[in-house]
Amino acid sequence: MSKVKNYLSLIKFSHTIFAMPFALIGFFMGVYTIMNSGDTSSIKGIDVIIEYSKTHRLIFIYIIACMVFARSAAMAFNRYLDREFDAKNPRTAIREIPSGIISPSSALRFTILNSMLFVGFAFMINIKCFLLSPIALIIILGYSYTKRFTALCHVVLGLGLSLAPAGAFIAVTQSIDLSVILLSLAVIGWVSGFDIIYSLQDDAFDSSQGLWSIPSALGREKALRLSRILHIITAILIYLAGFQFDFGISYTIGAVLFTWLLVYQHSLVRPDDLSRVNIAFMTANGIASIAFAIFVIADLILFK
Repeated sequence: MSKVKNYLSLIKFSHTIFAMPFALIGFFMGVYTIMNSGDTSSIKGIDVIIEYSKTHRLIFIYIIACMVFARSAAMAFNRYLDREFDAKNPRTAIREIPSGIISPSSALRFTILNSMLFVGFAFMINIKCFLLSPIALIIILGYSYTKRFTALCHVVLGLGLSLAPAGAFIAVTQSIDLSVILLSLAVIGWVSGFDIIYSLQDDAFDSSQGLWSIPSALGREKALRLSRILHIITAILIYLAGFQFDFGISYTIGAVLFTWLLVYQHSLVRPDDLSRVNIAFMTANGIASIAFAIFVIADLILFK
C-alpha cells in the first residue's frame, strides 16, 4: 500500500479531475449521437443510456482505463525527465524521484507499462482508437520535452488534455463532430490558461535554468493577461459547442458556472501575490470541470 501511495503521489492522481470529466462528456455526447441516429431516433433521455449499455457496456470501462493509463504514463515520464530540475528547485525537491522515494528507472518502467496498457485498452475499444493511440502518446509524452525549447509548452499540455472529450467521442461513434472539436479547443484554452497561472511559481527558477514558460518569457503581469485572454476564448468556445450540439438549459447553467469559476480563479492571483495559486489551480479548476460535466450529462440524460 505504501508503494501504491508513492506512485499515486508521483503521478498526482488527484489531478485526474481536470480531464476525466471532459472524457465523460465526450462519452455521453457520443452515446446520444449514436443512439439518436437512424431508426433509433425515438430513443430519448435515460433510455439512451440503458439501451446503449446493453450492447456496449465495456466501452465505458475501457475509456476510463485509457484515461487513467495515458495520464499515468504522461505524469511519470514528466517526473522522470524533469528529475534533475526538480532536485534543484526548492518547491519540487520533495517530489518522489529527487527525494529518493522512487528511482528514475522505476519511474521509466512505470511509464512504459502504462503506455502499453493504454494502447492495449485502445485496441479493445476499436481499431480506429488503436491506430490513433500512438499519436496520443506522442503528444502527451512529448509535452515533457517542450519546456526545453518553447514557451508554448502550456498549449501542448492543453492539447494533450483536449484529447479526452474527442477520444471518448471517437471511442463511441468512430467519428468526430464539430461540437466536440469546439469543446476540445475549449479544453486547450482552459488548460493553457490555468497552467500559465500555476507556472508563475517557477518563473525565476525557469529563467535561471534556461527553461521556457510564458511567465519566464513575458513576465508575470503579461502572463496573467494572456491567461485571461485564453480563458475568455475558452468561455466563447464552451458556448459555441453548446449551441452547435443544441444543448438546453442545464448545459447553459453549467457553462455559466464554469465561466464564473474562470473569473474567480483570476481574482485570486496577482503578479505580486501568488499565495493563492494552488486554490486557483486545483480547487477552482477541479470544481469547474466536475460541475460542468454534471450539468452537461444531466442535459443529455434528462432534457434532450
